[in-house]
Amino acid sequence: MVVLMRSLLGSFTPSRCFQVATVILALSLAVPSLTHAQTFSVLYNFGANSGDPLGLSSPGLVAQGRDGNLYSTSYGGGAYGYGTVFRVTPAGEMTVLHSFDGNDGSVPYSGLILGRDGNFYGTTSSGGTFAAGTIFKITAKGKLTVLYSFTGGGDGANPMTPPVQGTDGNYYGTTPNAGGRYGRGTVFKMSAAGVLTTLYQFIRCCFPMAPLIQSMEGDFYGTQVPTDGRLFKITPGGRFSGFHRFTGSDGSNPIAPLMQASDGNFYGTTEAGGENGAGVIYRITLVRVLTVLHNFNGNTDGALPYAGLVEATDGNFYGATVTGGGPFAVGTLFSLSPQGEFSVLYDFDVTTGGQPVVTPLQHTNGLLYGTAQNGLYGGGVFYSLDVGLGPFVSLLSTSGKVGKTIQVLGQGFIGTTDVSFNGTPAAYVVVKDTFLKASVPVGATSGFLTVTSPTGTLKSNRQFRVKP
Repeated sequence: MVVLMRSLLGSFTPSRCFQVATVILALSLAVPSLTHAQTFSVLYNFGANSGDPLGLSSPGLVAQGRDGNLYSTSYGGGAYGYGTVFRVTPAGEMTVLHSFDGNDGSVPYSGLILGRDGNFYGTTSSGGTFAAGTIFKITAKGKLTVLYSFTGGGDGANPMTPPVQGTDGNYYGTTPNAGGRYGRGTVFKMSAAGVLTTLYQFIRCCFPMAPLIQSMEGDFYGTQVPTDGRLFKITPGGRFSGFHRFTGSDGSNPIAPLMQASDGNFYGTTEAGGENGAGVIYRITLVRVLTVLHNFNGNTDGALPYAGLVEATDGNFYGATVTGGGPFAVGTLFSLSPQGEFSVLYDFDVTTGGQPVVTPLQHTNGLLYGTAQNGLYGGGVFYSLDVGLGPFVSLLSTSGKVGKTIQVLGQGFIGTTDVSFNGTPAAYVVVKDTFLKASVPVGATSGFLTVTSPTGTLKSNRQFRVKP
């Protein structure tokens, strides 16, 4: 199966990786396994209603908005069949915010990220002025603006990932194996006004299929496939360097995005390779020392982890596999402790979804949310997983100088009596029950931000670093 997957990746198209997953799923044997008891809920079955979003693909990032709702994209469905932007409340009420018509883009694989202006940003892999894809922003009420249309030339084409907002306010992203001087994809920077600059054009390797991340140190990191794949680093100014090349034994085809954990190390998954050819979970340090933390066995604990990892407030990492697991062999949700203890939390059974390729998101209410393909009506599901974690607050910026305004997501903010940076009280403004702004106070030191309200004291899931 690994040979078949690699041959398919060798003739990559924007939907190729999902065709690979489907082929391997069809070849998989259904192996019984023990489902660990967790509170799993299907919040919405896509395809239940006309015009629903259809096609929940990788990377398909889910973003929490200032209003506490969850936002993402589908690559199909909607009024015209070209994909949608949709919103789901934590209780499961789904609303299509925008249906792409081709002129404003089509087939958005990317999912969304929340910008510091309160809008959401994503890409479409085709459509737009030159039919080569677009970068767009959309408000929480559904007003969409195309910021840039790719030409298919030196600026790249067919973006599959959402741009990420850097600490400088610009947006950074990639295009896959199309466009650029060598036809192998690009790394770009775009201003908030939509002015795009090509930072790097890939020469030998290609397929950057996961969103970039900006490290605590300020550089960007990404992944590439195939030929086992590699990790790369690029500075905001465009200086490019390889970070790690996979050999197969330590993993292969890192389709999922990296994430930098609270310990400063990077964590990720590869959808193939490792001891059993079924993928791995790995950790890599800033000095490029890679350690395989778990080898998937391809059966009871799953296989093909297309999704990346999220570090939750309990310090554990959570992710998903496309196949393997219980008797239906259509994927799992799992956890991995910092000490390397692996657990399957849920086995999908088709009716509750299957083939989850999107990285889970921990909402500030403590629950994990995500999407999976398949489902009761064939269009996939939006799910929640309660692993017993409590509410917290999330920072849109995790570093800044004294006086900088920091945006905070959470809940129960009405009636707040104190916001502090590592114990130093700060000036703040409660914008709504799920969103407030606070200024880094004089005398603040690096540490956790806390919000005290009538419902109790909530702590940030990441430490804030005071600069310089």
